[in-house]
Amino acid sequence: MNWDQIKGNWQQVKSKVKEKWGKLTDDEIVAVSGQQDHLTGLLQRKYGLRRDRAELEIKEFARDLQD
Repeated sequence: MNWDQIKGNWQQVKSKVKEKWGKLTDDEIVAVSGQQDHLTGLLQRKYGLRRDRAELEIKEFARDLQD
């Protein structure tokens, strides 16, 4: 699934985001509102990831949504 599809289906994807990244609060996930850069920043802060690692995790997440 590409990020435009994820953003358009954010209401359905939110629960999968919560499963993948359990440290994110429901309010944070709602605030992301499908914005990839916002999610990247949250992962950096909550999980202590470097930007490139956070972006890779998001890319893998998007790929896994297709399965």
